[in-house]
Amino acid sequence: MKKLIGVFTGLVLSLVLAFVITKPQTVNADSTILPGVSINGIDVSGLDEAGAQAKLDEYLNGLSTASITFKISDTEKVTTTFGDLGITWANSDAVHEALSAGNEGNVIVRYKAKKDIEVNGLNIPIDVSFNEASVNAFLENECAQFDKEVQNATLKRENGEFIIIDGVPGETVDRDASLQYIENELFLDYVSGMTEVPLVVTEVDPEGSKEELSQIKDLLGTYTTKYASSGYNRSMNIANGCSLINGTVLYPGEEFSTYDTVKPFTEANGYYLAGSYLNGQVVDSVGGGICQVSTTLYNAVLRSELEVVERYNHSMIVTYVQKSGDAAIAESSGKDFKFKNNTEYPIFIEGYTEDKTITFNIYGVETRPSNRTIEFESKVLSETVPSTDTITADPSQPIGYISTSAAHIGYSCELWKVVYEDGEEVSREQINSSRYSPAPRTAIVGVSTPNPDYYNYMMNAIASGNVDTCKSAAAQIKALEAQSAQPQPQPTPEG
Repeated sequence: MKKLIGVFTGLVLSLVLAFVITKPQTVNADSTILPGVSINGIDVSGLDEAGAQAKLDEYLNGLSTASITFKISDTEKVTTTFGDLGITWANSDAVHEALSAGNEGNVIVRYKAKKDIEVNGLNIPIDVSFNEASVNAFLENECAQFDKEVQNATLKRENGEFIIIDGVPGETVDRDASLQYIENELFLDYVSGMTEVPLVVTEVDPEGSKEELSQIKDLLGTYTTKYASSGYNRSMNIANGCSLINGTVLYPGEEFSTYDTVKPFTEANGYYLAGSYLNGQVVDSVGGGICQVSTTLYNAVLRSELEVVERYNHSMIVTYVQKSGDAAIAESSGKDFKFKNNTEYPIFIEGYTEDKTITFNIYGVETRPSNRTIEFESKVLSETVPSTDTITADPSQPIGYISTSAAHIGYSCELWKVVYEDGEEVSREQINSSRYSPAPRTAIVGVSTPNPDYYNYMMNAIASGNVDTCKSAAAQIKALEAQSAQPQPQPTPEG
């Protein structure tokens, strides 16, 4: 019996001991962090959870005002703070982790952890992150100023000869790579003692080379238009727009925007007030006449057989090219003329004005067969003739004054490209379609006069709705005014 009791007692003691050893222990409110424990190198041993948290908060608050210098080159540096980069503490459970070390788990786990801390210590790293928008704003606003713009190899043409200008490499702060570095490595480098860190700078190679540009020798297409009747302002606008385009080099696949190249239409950019189309009327605007530049270029592009990306016709017909052969640009309506270099070689655009003509030449590498020629034909589908005149009485102008603008016939038409080989037509392709609005003949007629008979006579002419009737009335009134202004002969007394 005694033997059985002993066995039973031993069994109970074994069970109790096993329970004590394996029973997990959780951290209580009175626990303190074991000696040898630190958070990101900050000694927190002997502190309770609140004390450790306060000490860590003090460190993090100081960290937000800490300076870090980014090196772009030996002489170009930018200094900011971690706070400006939007630094935040990601693993906010670090204090609890420090408190739990050696104070949590069963007796074996706690014993092993304590011994390990006694021998090796325990440092819990802080996991920080940065606000991506803040970092991107810093890179764009503070670092982009040090970017060095690449200068592509290009050409100029003087006295009929091409001159090649070498390209100059550029440099730019690599935004994506720098963002990745700041997010993943900056804080670790700072903790290790680095207060000046390099940003990722990428060299940008210039586009083009002497070998590529030296191939440009062949005239792919040329076109000339005249502006003999244009006044000084319109002529200057055409010359200015032409000069802004002259010298352009387009590499394979690149797109050209006429509007982006010749804007803004301001006096500071070399433009004057001149006539242009607006809502079916001819009005003065800064840059009037620029559409003759885009139209001339359009025709040179067509003859070079480059890819037209975007083209609009004018609201009313123009007279310096065939119908449907125009290309309008307008800031207010978003009209632009764009084309792409769809060849395998660079192209060069030469533009010049002389003797009231504008010419564009497009040079590149000719790959088309020598027996192949092209022509462009305009096809009118319909026309609309304005049936009435528009006449406006102007009391600020004297009676007999009249200013007229010609009517514009409306057209619906198409432009076709015809291809010939050895003089024989082999294909015919529609290039575009255009609709031009009709506009009536207009007149502004002066009606200011102290003579009521003249006034009524002119108002009746205006009421007729016919510009020719108004012209006739104005001529008669001027004749009567001239006659009444002549001195009358005096009677001779009889002797």
